[in-house]
Amino acid sequence: MSTRIPTSRGRRRPVTLAVLMREAFVALNGIVMARLAERGHTAVRSAHSAVFQYLDDTGTTVSLLAERAQMTKQAMAELVRHLEGHGYLVRVPDPADRRAKLVVPTDRGREVLAIAAELVPEIDEWAGRILGPDRVHDLKADLDAIRHAATGGREPASLPER
Repeated sequence: MSTRIPTSRGRRRPVTLAVLMREAFVALNGIVMARLAERGHTAVRSAHSAVFQYLDDTGTTVSLLAERAQMTKQAMAELVRHLEGHGYLVRVPDPADRRAKLVVPTDRGREVLAIAAELVPEIDEWAGRILGPDRVHDLKADLDAIRHAATGGREPASLPER
């Protein structure tokens, strides 16, 4: 197990389902970050996945990004500012609300999204070699069911049948 698991009273804390899910995410996200760095996107950090994951291609307000990522507007604004400063995003007037600004990906930002999208089948295939394709499908369905239940059913289940 990872040395990232902290200790309590001289022993490693119990490795719970939530810890394992987080650690798996961190490991997979590390693969994505390495691939982005290989392709010249060294300014993108793991924390920026909260922006890219919840960004609509037509633009999204900082408030909505923050809500989707379950973080403060101030923290999201800081992430957006960093990415904007490195040419990944721009803010444009919202045609539906002149007081609001939409965060929109630039060509450089769309490249990051494309690289991440390219990795999805690659990571699924890699996981399939470890677990088998049926178990990967079942794992996705199980995680989606947990997410659906944890949100009180507010979010629709999203996985298609096999």
